[in-house]
Order: sequence, then structure tokens, then C-alpha cells
Amino acid sequence: MTTRTLYDWFRASAEASPEDPALEVLDVTLTYAELRAAAEWMSARMVEAMGGRPDRVGLLTSRTAVSYVAYLAVQRLGATAVPLNPAAPASRNVDITKEGGLDLTVFDDTAGDGAAEYRRDAGVGLLDMTGEKWRPLLAPDPSDDIPDQVHQPETGTAYIIFTSGTTGRPKGVPTTYASVNAFLTEAIPRYELGPGCRVSQNFEMSFDGSVSEMFSTWGSGSTLCVAQHGDVFTPVRIVNTRRLTHWMSVPSVISFAKRLRALAPGSMPTLRRGLFGGERLGVDQAEAWCAAAPNAVMTNCYGPTETTIVITGYEVPRERADWPETTNRSIPIGLPHPRMDWLLLDEDLRPADDGELCVRGPQRFPGYLDPGENAGRFVLMEWGSDTDPDRGRVHDGREPVTPEHYYRTGDRCRLEGGELVHLGRVDGQVKIRGNRIELGEIESALRCHLSIEEAIVLVVPAADGENELRAVYTGKEVPADEFTKLVSALPRYMHPRSYHHRESLPLTTVGKVDRKRLTDEFAA
Repeated sequence: MTTRTLYDWFRASAEASPEDPALEVLDVTLTYAELRAAAEWMSARMVEAMGGRPDRVGLLTSRTAVSYVAYLAVQRLGATAVPLNPAAPASRNVDITKEGGLDLTVFDDTAGDGAAEYRRDAGVGLLDMTGEKWRPLLAPDPSDDIPDQVHQPETGTAYIIFTSGTTGRPKGVPTTYASVNAFLTEAIPRYELGPGCRVSQNFEMSFDGSVSEMFSTWGSGSTLCVAQHGDVFTPVRIVNTRRLTHWMSVPSVISFAKRLRALAPGSMPTLRRGLFGGERLGVDQAEAWCAAAPNAVMTNCYGPTETTIVITGYEVPRERADWPETTNRSIPIGLPHPRMDWLLLDEDLRPADDGELCVRGPQRFPGYLDPGENAGRFVLMEWGSDTDPDRGRVHDGREPVTPEHYYRTGDRCRLEGGELVHLGRVDGQVKIRGNRIELGEIESALRCHLSIEEAIVLVVPAADGENELRAVYTGKEVPADEFTKLVSALPRYMHPRSYHHRESLPLTTVGKVDRKRLTDEFAA
């Protein structure tokens, strides 16, 4: 398979259909030819600001024309894009800037409340696109001195996403051109993307789902339609006003729209595809979405950042009677893409039908930006015999990570009816008064109640200094005695001390349930 860079994917569409719309954001609409010219103009500004080609470029912007043009310009220069989150504290973005070895950051009026502090402390070159400084990208000077496109090897890094690290500092996940090319080669035909398709852009750039939205769109000649922050949670309105054919988001959006009574049956007739990932997709959520978008195929996607965006996709059957009944009332995540190898490993790192999902293949990342983070996150299988069973050996960090190593996702899955079902995090295991407890197991039991839409179990410090379990749920209120029945099959030490009904759950900036905020509220 020939490896194409992200810019190669975009450029092929720009050459094939230069007058087709490529980007709609706020009041700006750009054709492929115009977006290409804008990216060329921006690449010249980056070289000008640096006095040469940058190696790693930070993007401190959010949902503006500058955001998308700058991302393409970085790819055109063969540099590495490092998205920064404008909603994060300036200190975190400064840490990422230093950890990621950035030498230039682009910012505009959406850089967030910490923009001034970041500019003061970042210690890197800055490209200021605030005010009207970005306007020339809409009509660039044709006589501008445009740098040539740089072609990097397939092992080069296209972008780095920083995730929360166990050490308390951000953890960099580099993605190579080869890995993201493998993803796009699989995703574009799978999700039937092509000229005439209109695709949502809902994820922040600091979340790798945005790469799927941008480049599966531009790599297929489709139109990227950017949702602003409030739009994401009113899908019917944005789908119909933008005439979307493809929607991508986290499942929490469905629950939010349901609570607003803004997801009526048949309300999204133009939609052909609904792609969801990032968290559990419940049966109730799937039922509501399929009713609202009767002409669309709904897909439950799964993939850690370390495996390049998405590696599975389960298509929900059109007929409700054909849906599988899973043990935790969730929609299966399906099986990994054909070119990916995978295993489920039990606690002893032996192959099992229920265990931690471990994967390798062309979409697996090469290892963390800080090699010290690799220890414990990979496993090498040692295939034995009848007397010496197969078993994995955990990577200790002293040797290089090779293509033979499986990445340990930390996600517990089970094969049910030939499909993988996500059961929660392996590291969701906690100890309460000496007893080992899987939080996901308790949550699965609670979600079996038809009135419960979402259930989260938290570990909260008690007055005596020990930890205790508390459950928070959404949906209809459930009588206390019914909770007793739901957890009756679990050991007593796994029973939450209390159950708290809420209309909604707080979300992080990427739309996932904010467990830390909930825990902090109870701890206070």
C-alpha cells in the first residue's frame, strides 16, 4: 500500500474537484481550490514567522477558518501538528509545548482565557492570527513566495495528541503518516464518503476524532461542515440546516438531545451515516438515534488514540429485532479492521474470550513521545506448547517497541455472538476495604434497568478515611428497592452506598462524562 500523507489525501481531492466546496465554518465557505491556496498562504506565513520551516507546530485555535487552514499548512510543510486545547489552563498548554518540543504556535481570537499567559510563558515562536490578520487567507496574493510541499517518509509523525498521563503530566501520542494513511484507506470506503457528502465537524482538534472528520472528508472530496460549541448538542438542527449526510460524535450527544426533547422520530431524513465513539453506546441511545435518522446506517466505533482514531465499527442492523442482546445492554463495538491483529488477554496474559483488548498492526502507534511511558503498555506474545501454554510478556521499557508488540488498550472486552462488547476499563478496578472491584461490572448491572439511560459509579473518600461507592444515573427516577434487585447478584461490598438521580451528567471538553468533576463534587 502506497503511503499518502494527510496533505496528499487533501491535494488529490483539490486537483480532482477544485470548485467543489471543501469547508464551511461560521460565515466562511471555501472551495477546494480556495482552501488549497489558503493553506499555501499560511505555510508561507509559518516559514516567515520561523525564519525557516518549523518542525512541530502548535495550534491554539478553535473552530475557525484559521484552525483548518493552519492544520493543512502544517501538513504541507511536512511538519507535525500539535493541537492545544483553548479551554485548558495555560499552564497545561505550556507543559505540552515543552514536552512536545514545539518551535511555533499559531493562535487567533479563539485561543482562550489563558492566551496572554501562554504567549508569555511558552518560549516558542508565535504566529498571530488575531483580529483581521487572518483575512488575507480568503484572497491570498498570487505573487506570494510559496514554499514547496515537503514529502516525509512514512515513519514521519503527522500529528501528536496529548492525553492524560498516570504521572499527572500530559502524555504525547505520536501518529505516523503510515498509521493515519492505513486508517483513511479503511474508513473512506467503509463509511461511503465521496463528492457530494456533507460531514459534521464536532470534535475539538485536541481530540483525535477531529482528524477523522477532517481528512476522511477532504480525502474523499466531501464538504466539512463545522459545528460551533452549542451546535454539537442539538444535532437535528445542525443536520437539517447544514444538510448533513454524515454525523460523527460521542454518544452523550444523543442523551443530551433526548433530554431537550429535540430528537423526534424522522427528524433527520438527509442523514446517511451516524458514527459514534469515545464512550459506551447504550441500546436506548441507539434506539432514539435510529428512529430520528431512519435513512441512516448507525455505526458504533472504537479506537484509542494509540491505535489511530478508530479500529472497529459495528453497524447496527436496520431491524430492531436483529439487534444482539448483550450482557450489559450496550451496542457491540464489532471486530477490529481486517489488517489489525488482536487478542483478548486475561489477568495472567493468556488468550481468553473475556479480557484486555491488545492490538497491533498498521494503525498502532510506534510508542509514546517519552519512551519511559512505554513500559507496561505493550506485550509480546510467547507462543508455547501443550505443556507450556501461550502467554504474554509485558514490555519493561528496556528494549525498543517492535511491530510484533501488541498495544495494551486497557479496555476489557468480551466476545459475544462473534462481536466484541466493551465492558469497561481494566484500570477501572479499585479496592474497597481490601476487595477488588470492577466499576464497569457494577455500571453494567445498573444499566440493565430500562429506565436508566446512563450510570456512573464513583469512588469517593468516606468520613472514616476509607473509600466508598456512590452511583449517579440519568433517565427516569428509580425506586430504592429496585436498585437492591439490580445489584443482588453482586457481592455486598460491590453495592453502592447511595444512588443519585440527575437530569444530566457533566461532560469534558470532548463530550465524555466528566468522572473527575463528579467525584470532586461528592468529595466536597
